[in-house]
Amino acid sequence: MKKQLVLVGNGMAGMKVIEELLNQAPERYQITVFGAEPHGNYNRILLSPVLAGEKKAEDILINPIDWYAERGIRLHCGKRVSVIDRDAREVRTDDGIVQPYDQLILATGSLPFIPSVPGRDLPGVVSYRDLQDVEHMLAASRQYKNAVVIGGGLLGLEAAYGLLKQGMTVTVVHLLPTLMERQLDAAAATLLQQTLAARGIAFKMAAQTTALLGTDRVTAVQFADGSTLPADLVVMAAGIRPHIALAKDSGLGCERGVLVSDAMQTTDPHIYAVGECVQHRGQCYGLVAPLYEQARVCAAQLAGDADAAYTGSVISTKLKVTGVELFSAGEFQGGDGCDSIVYQDAGAGIYKKVVLRDDKLIGAVLYGDTTDGSWYFQLMKAQSAVNHLRDSLLFGPVSDSDGDSKPAVLDWPDERAVCDCNGVCKGSIVTAIRDKGLQTLDAVRAHTKASASCGSCTPLVEQLLAAAAGEGYQAPTSKPMCGCTEHSHDDVRAAIRTQHLLSLPQIFQTLQWQTADGCDKCRPALNFYLLATWPGEVQDDASARFVNERNHANIQKDGTYSVVPRMWGGVTNASELRAIADVVDKFQIPTVKITGGQRVDLLGVKKTDLPAVWSDLAKAGFVSGHAYGKALRTVKTCVGSEWCRFGTQDSTGMGIRLEKLTWGAWTPHKFKMAVSGCPRNCAEATIKDFGVIAIESGWELHVGGNGGIKLRGTDVLCRVETMAEVEEHCLAFMQLYRDEGRYLERTAPYLERVGLAYVQQRVVHDAESRRLLAQRFRDSQRHFQKDPWAELAHAAARDQFIPIADLS
Repeated sequence: MKKQLVLVGNGMAGMKVIEELLNQAPERYQITVFGAEPHGNYNRILLSPVLAGEKKAEDILINPIDWYAERGIRLHCGKRVSVIDRDAREVRTDDGIVQPYDQLILATGSLPFIPSVPGRDLPGVVSYRDLQDVEHMLAASRQYKNAVVIGGGLLGLEAAYGLLKQGMTVTVVHLLPTLMERQLDAAAATLLQQTLAARGIAFKMAAQTTALLGTDRVTAVQFADGSTLPADLVVMAAGIRPHIALAKDSGLGCERGVLVSDAMQTTDPHIYAVGECVQHRGQCYGLVAPLYEQARVCAAQLAGDADAAYTGSVISTKLKVTGVELFSAGEFQGGDGCDSIVYQDAGAGIYKKVVLRDDKLIGAVLYGDTTDGSWYFQLMKAQSAVNHLRDSLLFGPVSDSDGDSKPAVLDWPDERAVCDCNGVCKGSIVTAIRDKGLQTLDAVRAHTKASASCGSCTPLVEQLLAAAAGEGYQAPTSKPMCGCTEHSHDDVRAAIRTQHLLSLPQIFQTLQWQTADGCDKCRPALNFYLLATWPGEVQDDASARFVNERNHANIQKDGTYSVVPRMWGGVTNASELRAIADVVDKFQIPTVKITGGQRVDLLGVKKTDLPAVWSDLAKAGFVSGHAYGKALRTVKTCVGSEWCRFGTQDSTGMGIRLEKLTWGAWTPHKFKMAVSGCPRNCAEATIKDFGVIAIESGWELHVGGNGGIKLRGTDVLCRVETMAEVEEHCLAFMQLYRDEGRYLERTAPYLERVGLAYVQQRVVHDAESRRLLAQRFRDSQRHFQKDPWAELAHAAARDQFIPIADLS
């Protein structure tokens, strides 16, 4: 008969015990779990991305409610255990549930520390510990403006960043003169404050809060010096305290936390405890890595391994704020008998400090460059001598005398956590790789959850994968899209789709960008990927566009601009020509030129005249020719069968139809088309991104051509009979290119990368695929294909240049 195991506390530490126990002794216990919150177990580490709007609550669930039922676990959601009857060995809830136990686990976590100040109970004053707190903050951010976060520690800064991303004005109030004093020394803390201040977070340091003011709701924070600060929302993040009330009322040994032995047993041998509520060898821990180490020992003990022991943890800290690289571990402050080695480059925002005692590394602080944090952390845990590394210690691991440098993660013990977010240790990753034959990073993520959250441990997981999979290892084939990230274009596009990312800040936070706001390489690419993936849901970011796109014209070497109105298929009429002539006269435009794409180029326009020029052209019915855009540029045509004695089809009409269908759609790079009315190919269709050549039986379609310096002729895609078929194949090819082309990758290298056969399969042979691609293109055009110039006359008065998406 199974023994009764009861867990009080449905959080990360307690449920880690259950997960480990199910792996080691799945039939030993009938398990009952009591959780005070009304949902399954979730990753509390990822509350900050939820607050920042970068993840949803369901995205951070570790074990949904169905998971418990599938494993025969009785889960009591929203139930608070109020009594432990140790004599009867049973627990009782507030509403009368009685559950016997043979073994009991306490994982009651911690409570936020709320300073005893008047007004602490006012509406609008919240803590930051669980999903409900996040929901309250999100609701306040939609209605109110001013937020004050009391506490400049890890949680306080993450809360401040999340509220800032929600559009609130945020001030962090801290009792001490430096931030995160438990994790950073003064130099690193100063750099951190400067970085966050540049983001828009205000600080009031060395300030003591004396009261929270307001009647029906908090309205201000009052300080000891008599000053006040407006506040519609006050977040208490001044620290946490182990939640020991239940254990203390039950007569268990308690000091700051519930006292436990190395076996994670309390003073009652039938009761174990893990997590933030625990005090072990005088220490209380609030970070996930040591809590998971405790959980593994507790599970082993419950499974029958009497030798399993927890001897304490060396902890490390990282801050989950986009673009802030911060790492600290161990005794970083130094002291008597310690040596500190320091490197600082204030201009680059980099600070490194390592602390040695008795030739061993005992602490480290890294800011701005945390690449070697894991290596330092392992040296601290190993407590091996580093005197031979002293001269190079600040520069990370170096090659040995044979020229080899083995990645430090390969030397880690199996029980060491590689992925702190999900508590996945090295041994679990290596075992999964070998037992399941995993060969790719995505496969490892799917089976172990390692690197599936913030992604900061991805390099470590890849090192383990390469070593464990051997020749079967499939290394990522794509290079990082820029120096701001390790992610490739394909990785980023996949993340945007799968995680439903809708803004640049969401991408930077979720994918752990290494620079605060990206760079001139990644920002335009990310902006395009967002627009192409979620048309209608995202807002075009003007700051992420090149200067020509922001100003709707091509800048010239003398600082003036070139304006190119669109002429459908190169066809115009007297009315349009008169309108162009009037604009040339009115604004004294010095040069008018016919372009190679059969359009009129107005050169020498002053920047201040651009809105008015476009306003006058818009009145005559012109829209932009997008001569500056990563979009459809031109559709070059010949006169075709209407006039030419060799013409076999109406190439002009076909070109106009294609241009009107596709103009205004953003693409990875410029996109040019041409339609020739006969095989003589006067419109040069065989060097365009999409070319159409009329033949007696219909139309021959070409893709992947490129003129310019590196000439590439097109590949024949297929032959079709009707204009409607030309349109559908064209839209399907453009959408496939939009979906899979990397930013600034023309169709020629895209085609060479994926292969003609692949494109033909998706666009030609698979009729349903073609139909769906074409339909998605048409759907996206409802958001992008609009006249972007109707409001430019108003823009002139505001000295603004409005991006297309803003006007649509």
